[in-house]
This record gives sequence, C-alpha cells and structure tokens, in this order.
Amino acid sequence: DYNTSIEFYWAPFLLESNADNAIVHRISDRVVRKGSINKHGKNWKGVDILVFNTYLWWMTGLEMKVLKGSFEEENKEIIAVSTEEAYGMGMRSMLRWVRKNMDRKKTRVFFTSMSPTHAKGIDWGGEPGENCYNQTTMIEDPNYWGSDSRKSIMKVIGEVFSKSKYPITFLNITQLSNYRKDAHTSIYKKQWNPLTPEQLANPISYADCTHWCLPGLQDTWNELLFAKLFYP
Repeated sequence: DYNTSIEFYWAPFLLESNADNAIVHRISDRVVRKGSINKHGKNWKGVDILVFNTYLWWMTGLEMKVLKGSFEEENKEIIAVSTEEAYGMGMRSMLRWVRKNMDRKKTRVFFTSMSPTHAKGIDWGGEPGENCYNQTTMIEDPNYWGSDSRKSIMKVIGEVFSKSKYPITFLNITQLSNYRKDAHTSIYKKQWNPLTPEQLANPISYADCTHWCLPGLQDTWNELLFAKLFYP
C-alpha cells in the first residue's frame, strides 16, 4: 500500500568480520577487519532511512582482535586492542561511510545505543549466580545501570559522534531498557542444541538474558524512532 520495504541486514560489527555469516555465526574468537565497511555498505546505498546498531558482539572481554589486510591472506596480521579502541574504529568507519555515500537531503540516518543484558543478579541486589530467569518485575531504582552496559562505550559514541559532519539521530534506548530484567526470552526460546540433564535441572544455566521477548519494551524503541522520524 505504501510502496515501502523494510530490510534487516546482518553485520554485527558493521565492519567485515569472521562472524558475518547470517546463519553460522556463533564464533567465540571474533575478529574484525580494519577499514572494511564497504563490504557491507555497498548494500545500504540508496535507502531513505538507515538505522545502525552495533554493540553486544564487541563485548568479548577487555580486548578485541583486529585484522590488518584481508581474510584471504595466508599470513594474517592480527593485533589485539582495547574494546573501546576497536569500537571507536568501527564508529569512525561508519561515519566516514555515511558522509561519503549518503545524501543528507534524501536519507535520514539513526544510531541506536546498546541493548543491555541481565546476566548478573547481583547488579540489582539479587543472589550470586542469579540472572533474568524467573524475574517478573522491573527494576525500580531510577539510577540503576547494569554492569553489562559499558559506560566507556557510551563515552566513545559521544566523542566520535560529536565530530560527525553528517547529521545522525541518536536513539538512546539503554537506560530505559536497563530496568526491564523481566523482559528477556529466558528459557522460553528455541534451543539450537539439546539441553543436558544438568542444564534442565538448573534453568538459570541456560536462560537467555540477552534477547528480548515481552511486548512493551521493543515497542517503545519503535515509538522513539517514529517520534524522531516525524517530529525531528
């Protein structure tokens, strides 16, 4: 009716990486290729609205592996840098790509902040080992900030975006999502591998506290996007 198409494009780092396969991407030893955003970016050209998001896949620890050169090279040069440095590299690549390839008179560009997880019950005063499993109420402390949401990454976003020459609308969903420890898929999701008897006996061990399930929260994200789209 509206001559509109909506597309989801899988590129967890925006840059080229060894986790780019949309089906087979459960890779723990993640590597991103420096300066490689064009591999994915060529598929984004010509759109009217572009919404970026990248965070959780960078959180493999305090460091990230960065490839200099090509994945096809036999002798690969891979260095380890801090997660913040690598993330900043990705953000700067994204902004350069947007500036060079997007027409500001035609395309609106958005960036959505980090989606928090709730894997550490001690963050909200729970017991050690507790997570989002069996949580049925939201966190009511207005100042709550989970340890899984790195403020250092938010700082990188602020620093990089403040220098952008292309107008990008920032959709900050992090704080409001932090309160919703009750809204994850928990144990109610498709299991890609059979659960062991030990796991079945301890549901906390396989509860998914990363993805979201309950209606309300994601709808709020969409309401924010809608408001920024039509009432900028």
